[in-house]
Amino acid sequence: MSFLQVRDLTVTFQRSGHPPVRAVDGVTLDVAAGQSVGIVGESGSGKSVTSLAIMGLLPRRGVKVTGQVLLGDRDLTTLTPRQMRDVRGSEVAMIFQDPMTSLNPVITVGRQLTEVITRHSQASRVDARREAESLLRRVGIPDPARRLGEYPHQLSGGMRQRVMIAIAIACRPKLLIADEPTTALDVTIQAQILDLLRDLVSESGCGLIMITHDLGVVAGLCDDVHVMYAGRVVESATATNLFGQPSHPYTDGLLRSIPRMDDDRGAALHTIRGSVRDLVPWDRGCAFQPRCDRAVDACLAGPPAVTDVSVTSPHRARCIRPVNLPASSKSVSTVKGGVR
Repeated sequence: MSFLQVRDLTVTFQRSGHPPVRAVDGVTLDVAAGQSVGIVGESGSGKSVTSLAIMGLLPRRGVKVTGQVLLGDRDLTTLTPRQMRDVRGSEVAMIFQDPMTSLNPVITVGRQLTEVITRHSQASRVDARREAESLLRRVGIPDPARRLGEYPHQLSGGMRQRVMIAIAIACRPKLLIADEPTTALDVTIQAQILDLLRDLVSESGCGLIMITHDLGVVAGLCDDVHVMYAGRVVESATATNLFGQPSHPYTDGLLRSIPRMDDDRGAALHTIRGSVRDLVPWDRGCAFQPRCDRAVDACLAGPPAVTDVSVTSPHRARCIRPVNLPASSKSVSTVKGGVR
């Protein structure tokens, strides 16, 4: 059973004198205990806004959030700010993209870590500090007792990200959201962070949402993948199916843009023409149509239906001309989990 169920989540930004901007448009996904789910897409596709809406961290002024975020039997979108503060950290936690801007630069690492522990438990300061030292050791920081008294700027980028992970797992949450946690790290440290996240999910049984634009990260970590474009999920599949048989032209273009170690032909890399600003409103047709090499006039005939592109496993794409479409496939308007 899914621990987190996101249903038709929509986020609209509203500014006086400007038309509303729908940054997230009808996102639906499930996350089960011990499962790693990837959300992939270019910058501006709505990945981070989706995570912030799940965490209840979007500003209340000028932002309208609709849909459901079901954590167990509770809808997080209906909770008060005080109730959400009790949920964040204890049941759902988030690892932010840039630890240098997420950690307080004038407060020691130890204080920032123990604050989370004392906020959500009855632990004394002494017990909280002991637990904080254990957490730093668990995430691979050497000499944790000394690091507790240091400030974020005294740590390397990899260590700061490990501190963020330690803070996130301090109260053993059931769901962990990682928003591009390896973006600013070198390849070696990135691999260590991904191994750490994989071990945490395996050991604790928590669910993980990995938000990234790096398909290599998804391939090595995630069980299921949702590809987003212009605020909507355009393809949902297991990682094996997505990489083995991409169906939406956008997903196919992303995968063909990745350099291959076994390609010795010296051919130029595939590129997706245009930019993310070249799009069509979803109510008029497929948003990807201006950039799609497979586009036809019917792509602008209205919102594209969701198509089952596999008869053996859940694999769906929001496209009228999927790249790989079996003869027995069918269009669907509503599904449980994944694309809707």
